[in-house]
Amino acid sequence: MKNISKYQLATAIAILFHIIGIIGFLFFPSVTFIKTTPLNLLLMCGLLFYTQEKKNRHFYIFFGLCVVTGIAVEILGTSTGLLFGNYSYGTVLGPGIYNVPYIIGVNWFIIIYCCAVSINTLLRHLTARLAEQTGKPSKAIQVLSVMVDGATIAVFFDWLMEPVAVKLGYWQWLGSGEIPLYNYLCWFIISMVLLLVFQKLQFARQNKFAVNLLLIQSMFFLLLRTFL
Repeated sequence: MKNISKYQLATAIAILFHIIGIIGFLFFPSVTFIKTTPLNLLLMCGLLFYTQEKKNRHFYIFFGLCVVTGIAVEILGTSTGLLFGNYSYGTVLGPGIYNVPYIIGVNWFIIIYCCAVSINTLLRHLTARLAEQTGKPSKAIQVLSVMVDGATIAVFFDWLMEPVAVKLGYWQWLGSGEIPLYNYLCWFIISMVLLLVFQKLQFARQNKFAVNLLLIQSMFFLLLRTFL
């Protein structure tokens, strides 16, 4: 255990629980099993906190902002249809406020944080290479890159997740049941705003586990999207 870093430990735990999830959803589906989803999300959030270096006030502000913003936009969406489209949440994600589960706010943090850290990590490596060849990109270009590229990844992740979430009863789209393109547009814009805040706040933006978790969850939803 002395040679295992906290990133490796967190990654191993995440892989284990997502494998259990895949097996459970594909071969032993039940409402009881589906209702464990909030516990899994809380565990993943806890692992992100565990692996986050130098947690300061700005990190907690970002966490709180993601949670509050996530719940607020979902309340606006489900109540009015002005954001995302016409949809409603089921009961399997646990208690909430105005028919939006509290855990959705945590899920927004997980997605935005993992996308932000992942694209920031990639940008850091690319910037180092560009600095040797053509010069370092301006700060404004770097911020814009994190916003646009990170939001694109967040939208792609939502695209992977949407049909799985509907099949598991997390939420449902009203009317024809089709997932509207407007949903992805809203995801892109809201993600860009939160990613801008991520860039402006001062806290450690490197977390190997966050990158791994994004890959693990993407593979998780890709497999369920394909076989569920």
